[in-house]
Amino acid sequence: MADLSEQLQQQVLDARANKRPLTIVGGHTKAFMGRQTTGQLLNTAEHSGIINYQPVELVLTARAGTTIIEIEQALAANNQMLAFEPPVFSASSTIGGTLACNLSGPARPWGGSIRDHVLGVRIINGLGEHLKFGGQVMKNVAGYDVSRLQAGAMGSLGIITEISLKVMPKPASTATLVWDMPASEAITFINELAGKPKPISAMCWLQGRLYVRLSGARSAVEATIKQWQTQELTDADAFWDSLRHQQHPIFNNGLPLWRFSVNSAASMPSLDSDSLIDWGGSQRWYAGVQDLDEMQALAANAGGHVSLYSGGDRSADVMHRLPMTVQNIQKRIKASFDPDHIINPGRLYSWM
Repeated sequence: MADLSEQLQQQVLDARANKRPLTIVGGHTKAFMGRQTTGQLLNTAEHSGIINYQPVELVLTARAGTTIIEIEQALAANNQMLAFEPPVFSASSTIGGTLACNLSGPARPWGGSIRDHVLGVRIINGLGEHLKFGGQVMKNVAGYDVSRLQAGAMGSLGIITEISLKVMPKPASTATLVWDMPASEAITFINELAGKPKPISAMCWLQGRLYVRLSGARSAVEATIKQWQTQELTDADAFWDSLRHQQHPIFNNGLPLWRFSVNSAASMPSLDSDSLIDWGGSQRWYAGVQDLDEMQALAANAGGHVSLYSGGDRSADVMHRLPMTVQNIQKRIKASFDPDHIINPGRLYSWM
């Protein structure tokens, strides 16, 4: 546990003076995401520690290098949790990298994403300035919401040094129900269930089975189980942990892995690959060698976008192609934070 803000600032100032690009790493568990970049390593792993935690206020502030495991242990002591269920790839996975990569687990559509839970951040920009945005309350937003802008920016807008998060109480009861059905039927059924006032906290289809997790008051969970009258999964925690931490074989079969974010009710043609449907139909995973342009067309027809999440050619662009007007806005934002383009240049897009 240490505050290394001054050292990190000096590294940025030195890099700027020497026009030398920097590659930001923390726990180094998400290096497979985004594009391959070259630059001097700037490591934030030792810049760690929980700075402030107010269980009554449901707010926690931690340095970027603090591990997810450390944060969740502190929350568990007060029967609280990170409602966005971040994946933990190893014991060194950090909260800073989780925000930079905008990673959330199975509860995303119901509990919100990490972006929805960020209250404030501190970052070091490309000028070496240590800036603070937001705060520790929800009503602390004026102008651009820079705190949430960091979600998914892959560190291209600055080095995240500190994050304030909203935390939530753990549910009193959970259970998982299972139905056997093909993917096409599951999509329709998922959207029917989503429209019902039930305590749903996750829905996933995998290998011919639909899994629906219920979380909330014990009375509500038990009433739903009784009404829906289907099989209950006995080892549910292990199943959802495997999905949350991306340990299912689809994530580790050596094939390029594509991540679609689409309309939850969209039907998509079957691909010759492994597939998984998560987030109540709005997140689709496909493993297989495919053409990026063809995958982007599929995503657009389904009302969303796609990225080459892992594997494949990481020197080319791996994110869904943006319209030129949006690219110009992104470039202007990048220039305002990092005018010399020294912080994670090219990690998100080749043109950033």
